[in-house]
Amino acid sequence: MSRITVLGLGAMGSRMASQLLAAGHTVTVWNRTPDAAEALVKQGAFHARTPREASAGAEFVIAMLRDNDASRHVWLDREIGALSGMAAGAIAIESSTLTSGWIQELGTHMQHARVALLEAPVSGSRAQADARQLAYLAGGEEEVLERCLPLLRVMGSSVHHVGGLGHGALAKLATNAMLGIQVTGLAEVIGLLERNGADASRVLAAMAGTSVWSPVAAYLSGSMMTENFAPQFPVALIEKDFGYTLEEAGSAENAPTIAAAHNVFQRAATRGMGDRNMTSVVRLFTEKRD
Repeated sequence: MSRITVLGLGAMGSRMASQLLAAGHTVTVWNRTPDAAEALVKQGAFHARTPREASAGAEFVIAMLRDNDASRHVWLDREIGALSGMAAGAIAIESSTLTSGWIQELGTHMQHARVALLEAPVSGSRAQADARQLAYLAGGEEEVLERCLPLLRVMGSSVHHVGGLGHGALAKLATNAMLGIQVTGLAEVIGLLERNGADASRVLAAMAGTSVWSPVAAYLSGSMMTENFAPQFPVALIEKDFGYTLEEAGSAENAPTIAAAHNVFQRAATRGMGDRNMTSVVRLFTEKRD
């Protein structure tokens, strides 16, 4: 069994730590708000006061954080940063959804400290994390990935090596862009059907029997039609990811469809939907109000 640190105990990080504990690993956790660690401590995790303290003696340090700024602070802060606590030969696993440029920069810092970096963002949400069904989109050296595979397979059902450092970030952003475009497309279609007096549920059921229907569309449309907007992937997070995707694209002109979907999530955020599931954007088109 390995000594593992998990930095960031949000919806995904806490579930990842729980799976590692269940598999018998020694797990140390850290979170910006310490209360988030209480349930994991009861399961047997050790709680550290800082990322630096948490990473001391760890063979693997996994981060699941909100954005580039959080990642930079947690890894590199001069006083509390995790990298300063890691021993040479340890492995850092960055599972947050970030930009490729930042991942490459972080890799340079890791190399100077003689710490290996694997980027391993995930596709999947809370249900997949609970079921150990996350899909990893890994970037980095193949040798480093091989060393990490036993841990990743505790938390996920598939691991895809998509290239060098930065390519995992691009794969994750591309995946989320395709997901978000489907969300906005379905939301617009439901609005169109309802405004014209059609039975939206009936039409969607018919569409599900055609080749245009994707595997995730049943979940997305079902959430929209039942107005079940409990957060699985909140509007605020996918809006952030779309911003990163457009940054990678270079301009809105290079990715006009992605830019249009981004605008939908921005509108939803300004309407107070930031903490709700991404499917709540349907309300922009069905004209329903809280």
